[in-house]
Amino acid sequence: MKSGRPKVLHALAGRPIVDHVLRAVDSLQATSTTMVVGHGAADVQHALAARPHLQFVVQSPQLGTGHALLQTESLLSKQQGDVLVLYADVPLLTSHTLERLLETHREKRAAATVLTARLADPYGYGRIVRDQAGRIVRIVEERDASAAERAIQEINSGIYVLSLAPLFKALHHIATDNAQGEYYLTDVIAAYRQQQLPVETLCLESADELRGINSREDLADLSRILRAQKNDALMRGGVTLDDPSTTYIDDAVTVGADTIIGPGVRLEGQTSVGERCRIHAYVRLTNETIADDVTILDHTIVTESSVAEGATVGPFAHVRPQSVIGPRAQIGNFAELKKTVVGAGSKSHHVSYLGDTTIGENANIGAGTITCNYDGVQKHATVIEDGVFIGSDSQLVAPVKIGKGAYVAAGSTITSDVPPDALAISRTRQENKPDWAAKRRAVRGSGSKVSGPEGPLHESKK
Repeated sequence: MKSGRPKVLHALAGRPIVDHVLRAVDSLQATSTTMVVGHGAADVQHALAARPHLQFVVQSPQLGTGHALLQTESLLSKQQGDVLVLYADVPLLTSHTLERLLETHREKRAAATVLTARLADPYGYGRIVRDQAGRIVRIVEERDASAAERAIQEINSGIYVLSLAPLFKALHHIATDNAQGEYYLTDVIAAYRQQQLPVETLCLESADELRGINSREDLADLSRILRAQKNDALMRGGVTLDDPSTTYIDDAVTVGADTIIGPGVRLEGQTSVGERCRIHAYVRLTNETIADDVTILDHTIVTESSVAEGATVGPFAHVRPQSVIGPRAQIGNFAELKKTVVGAGSKSHHVSYLGDTTIGENANIGAGTITCNYDGVQKHATVIEDGVFIGSDSQLVAPVKIGKGAYVAAGSTITSDVPPDALAISRTRQENKPDWAAKRRAVRGSGSKVSGPEGPLHESKK
């Protein structure tokens, strides 16, 4: 990956790669889940801290797959049952496939069961070597395979179910006489056959689920697959995507029926969108809750906030975290909210900044309104009660409260509370100077200075 970040923590469809694998096993009701970590172990453990029942063991140095599994001996050797061995960079595996693998293992009373598939081009994979009766004999890695063995198209996925009883004894006896000088887990299969322990396989109809991630190119390829699967599932559920190829919807996102989503839209994280919504082009919603019948207009960003039913947001609006937009509220073009609550039916249509603000119902916030919430040290709150009218180009210097039904005249700077139903005006008195403009035009170009009480307003070019 050529990255300082552990490979399994790179994001894939809104989740770390490894989280896709862990979610596939969540429904299997395992007695325990153990992750063997090596490179970037601390980062991996920190990223998965929300899974309190996940156990970790450290493999250091990394001496191969057999050596990796051997590190779990202290946790698993006294347990009974079977261990399912997975790779943290194979994120397309489904719970259904894993359930089939476990069922095969138990029905056949096997000591080991290998998940396999057939590939037209099996280059790079270990091959499944079978005897004349079709039984698996051993698994040979690409580097150690003969020409005849490399011609085999059935490949080893590296995913196994292994009975615990004979496992660790076998792991202690595998050797490193191979091209990489490592302890191969695949050697356990040959050891079991030599001991006449039953070994079975389950061959998948398609190898797509077994695709791993070893490069940025692989990450992009699998991301396209998961996005397409997500988009197809939403469309089957009644969602319209104007252009699925440019719509990026994370795995955990939910969208209600009859919602229409335009091109270039990104729905990220834990976002939930209700029914009959219209999400226009190039919108980004992150960890957002959108109720029914909401319209989000073009080029709008909403992050970690909520929008109630019937509201309209955008175009070119920016709703920052911890904001709440109430029913039928309207947040218009180039409006920005930060940690702000907007009551039902209230409007802020044009070019405004509302930070740390609580707005009541049916208030009107004029164009160019700013809540001055930061004094350079800490943030302060602004309260705008029900039915308030804020004129255009007003500054509300927090902390300040505008009482119910009050008016603030356009161009005002409000530094103290406004009582309910009052009119607040805070601006310089206008002064008109008769014929001033006409006199200025008359002398323009004469080289004379045009002066007023405040001093020179213009000088001719030298």
